[in-house]
Amino acid sequence: MKKIASFTVNHDKLQKGMYVSRIDGDVVTYDIRMKIPNAGDYLSNGALHTFEHLFATYARNSALSDAVIYVGPMGCRTGFYFLLRDSVRREDAIRLVQESFAFIASFEGEIPGSRREECGNYREHDLSGAKAVAADMCRVLEHWTPEKMKYEA
Repeated sequence: MKKIASFTVNHDKLQKGMYVSRIDGDVVTYDIRMKIPNAGDYLSNGALHTFEHLFATYARNSALSDAVIYVGPMGCRTGFYFLLRDSVRREDAIRLVQESFAFIASFEGEIPGSRREECGNYREHDLSGAKAVAADMCRVLEHWTPEKMKYEA
């Protein structure tokens, strides 16, 4: 079988940030790397789960909601994939992620979609963990630009 594109990226060189992972037709996959790969520090399941609920809720309620295709965690627990229509400028994609993460960092209240009837694993949430990761990423992405969105060779 052919090696999929994400496995061709040298994960030993990846740093925290937001990268263009691939472009398929009119869909751009963003790699939002929140932990350094293979460094022993990964997103906990509870924080990852809560982050997913909040990130997806914010993005799908934003001005760019019609361009949002998917928000979801990486199996390796080092970040998220964020899929948008390519009609969204890179600057606007960065801004949406920055706004989403600021929303998560300051979120208080009931986690959207976290009731038993709404979620398949409603007991495994960690709001304080999600907020800490979001606050860290707000600092990482504070001055992010489209020029920084390329993987290091």
